[in-house]
Amino acid sequence: MSAVRPFRCAVPDAAIADLHARLDHTRWPDQPDGLGWSHGVDRNMLQELVRYWRHQFDWRGAEAGLNRFDQFMLEIDGLDIHFIHQRSSHARATPLLLCHGWPGSIVEFLDVIPRLTQPERFGGGPEDAFHVVCPSLPGYAFSPAPTARGFNIRDIAQRHAALMAALGYTAYIAQGGDWGAGITRQQAMVDPAHCRAIHLNLVNLGAPGDIEDPLSLVTPEEHERLDRMARHQREGTGYYAIQSTKPQTLAYALQDSPVGLCAWLTEKFHDWSDGDGDLRRVIGWDRLLTNIALYWFSGCIASSVRLYRDNALAMATGVVRHAPIAIPVGVAVYPREIYHAPRAWVERALPLVHWFVAERGGHFAALEQPQIFAQDLWRFKQVVDGL
Repeated sequence: MSAVRPFRCAVPDAAIADLHARLDHTRWPDQPDGLGWSHGVDRNMLQELVRYWRHQFDWRGAEAGLNRFDQFMLEIDGLDIHFIHQRSSHARATPLLLCHGWPGSIVEFLDVIPRLTQPERFGGGPEDAFHVVCPSLPGYAFSPAPTARGFNIRDIAQRHAALMAALGYTAYIAQGGDWGAGITRQQAMVDPAHCRAIHLNLVNLGAPGDIEDPLSLVTPEEHERLDRMARHQREGTGYYAIQSTKPQTLAYALQDSPVGLCAWLTEKFHDWSDGDGDLRRVIGWDRLLTNIALYWFSGCIASSVRLYRDNALAMATGVVRHAPIAIPVGVAVYPREIYHAPRAWVERALPLVHWFVAERGGHFAALEQPQIFAQDLWRFKQVVDGL
């Protein structure tokens, strides 16, 4: 393992000029009147977003925002990993491993990290502070893609354990949503000697098999969430079918067309967030485009979607499995999350010590509701410290 190396985001001017040229020469498809979002991304909205991307979005400003945080690279087993390592000024702060998913990135946590490292500025106290480690997943943003086939969430968890060890953290808490939730559950399995507890804002598990009628344990509000999840599985998982079977074919289009990439990612942010049809209510366009531009400039779309197929194969062959977890688990439920497991089901599957139901927020909880997200982690830390 090599030494930790400082890193700064610095996209060449030529890459920005190339993006602008491609945006200027977009070939737009037709869209029948009144179609809206029923068949996918609404063209009128996307054209407005792309005009903003081309003429108003300031990548250099977004880049400076990324570079406000301490970023590094570290080689682990022959492959570099890019990560933010933002230490709190409070020496007794708890190390926290934050793990993103798809179609997100470290951009999801830019408004959360200051709340975690300096909580006294946001209504918390020094006792709530964290030292934050936020890696880019392998093949996402500035973390190079694995060259071997079959790279999966267990492999990522093992790399994250090596990263925390390299940074000198012998005890830490891990948190994740989306892919990050699966990776974080694996974290508890591969590194229980050092990972003190895990916190999830997505739990995807089936009904318990030890009772005759699992639905009898479900509250009315949870029934509604299960109904929404079933609707999502019927109508909103086309992306998953493609990315877990033929990701390379999709990648040719998204790697070559910034508007295609923008549409593919924006649809998920629109459909999975708590914006009631108006994405700007919860995720501003500058934040959204910072995330999309990070995918574009790093050229990572092929490797990011390949994780779906590689992990599906690993699960089918038993390489990745959900073994029992022996460390404390906290769960945050955001009302517009696309996946949901009722509390009674979770309690039968995981050693639950903390359960929080937010008033608002969706799949991209840290991005949509950074204050609620941070406050919940403060409370979870207090629970874990008291055990």
